[in-house]
Amino acid sequence: MDPPANFNDKKQLYEEGLLPVNTLPEAELLRVGGPFKRWTQKLLTWGVESRGTQPVPPEQRTDTQYSKIFFIWFSMNTNILSSILCGNSWACCLQSGFARYLLVYFILQFAILHSTGLFYDMGTKTCFFGVILPCVVNLIVMIGFCVLNSIVGGQALASVNGSLSWTVGIVVLEVVSLLVSFCGYKLLNWYERIAWVPVVISFIVALGVGGKHLSSPPPSEPATVSAVFSFASTLAGFVVSKTPFLLDSLFDLSISAGEYSSTPTLGAAVATVASTVPEWKAGYAGENVGGLLEAMLHPAKGLGKFLTVLLSLSVAGNIAATFYSITLNIQVFIPPLILVPRYVFSLVATAIVIPVAIVGSKRFYDTLVNFLGLIGYWASSFAAIILVEHFVFRKGDHKLYNIADWNNPSRLPSGIAALAAGILSFGLIIPSMDQVWFVGPIAKKTGDVAFEVAFGLSAVLYIPLRALEIRVRKSI
Repeated sequence: MDPPANFNDKKQLYEEGLLPVNTLPEAELLRVGGPFKRWTQKLLTWGVESRGTQPVPPEQRTDTQYSKIFFIWFSMNTNILSSILCGNSWACCLQSGFARYLLVYFILQFAILHSTGLFYDMGTKTCFFGVILPCVVNLIVMIGFCVLNSIVGGQALASVNGSLSWTVGIVVLEVVSLLVSFCGYKLLNWYERIAWVPVVISFIVALGVGGKHLSSPPPSEPATVSAVFSFASTLAGFVVSKTPFLLDSLFDLSISAGEYSSTPTLGAAVATVASTVPEWKAGYAGENVGGLLEAMLHPAKGLGKFLTVLLSLSVAGNIAATFYSITLNIQVFIPPLILVPRYVFSLVATAIVIPVAIVGSKRFYDTLVNFLGLIGYWASSFAAIILVEHFVFRKGDHKLYNIADWNNPSRLPSGIAALAAGILSFGLIIPSMDQVWFVGPIAKKTGDVAFEVAFGLSAVLYIPLRALEIRVRKSI
């Protein structure tokens, strides 16, 4: 139906979910009122984005700067968490030499990233919204990544000056990230276009001054099947868990793309030889990533300290982009908050991450390993259910989705089948887990195959459950 011209009538229909897609553009949404009205009007004149989860109509998706895809993902993945710590952790998980790590890493990246490219295509055209439970899990995952980035960045910043604590470093990085995410999509994309440049330069210098140590790795054993399974689970969890953000970050583009990053190979190379270089080993004592970076760049003297500062700030690109996604997920989790300006939730996210990061920094490595291991399981189940829904029940046809129903629950799937499939799959996932705090009976014989079990079992369970749901509701 055509939206009424009268604003009050339009507002009432919008709040009742009776208007299609987005008939309240950002400027008009400000007139809804509430305690944020005056501030939002002022911030809008400064270019701050207040729009939340309201879908963007196809006719308003006019942005053709497809280079944003490359820059936002390259900057997000070119930082010391993705490059140094994740590469370090993954190499330790695989427990093999650097050459074998590269082979397994690139094969798995190629396979896994094809699925994330599909999610790009599906999300930007269909505006998927998760139900409450997946949304909560997704919020936990994103906050977890922000915490890990904050810890490793704070360590690196503190390593430059012995009088600077990790806590101060964490707070500095959170403030920088808050400023970018607070302003919204336009500033975020501008920042991500340039954030990667000093980081790449710093990595090149680090390789230049420390590369001589990488040419003599210690002897290693061939990777076992169980180690490869565990590595695949960790890598897939890291990549697939970012899928919801793919749908938030490029809402005005209709494209198909996936993310790829080769920078974790640097972390793997460092992990392989760190124990054989006394200076690097001493710097990394107590899982201090900042100390490891400072030790690597120490031969560069003052330039090395400057580059360490730049590397510590590299995590801001990842945190800011994740904060942006968190602001939208909060509105999905609590739909009435759609009338609260988006930037308010950037403040909420910052207030949550800072204290958690400060506490988590005391047990960083255990936090990292446990977190990366667990996120793969839910991400696998999530991916399987989405793929089955799209290819089995929607026949791969985007026209079978009606985006005008985005905020009309009665016209959307109930989500019961998806929730049931995901929850029931954990009956077999748990015995297949291999974590530092629990090893299931299946995992004792095969290694960590919980990721693979989650994908296969969730897909199998979802088919009959979704078919039953469609039969009961008499609609897809």
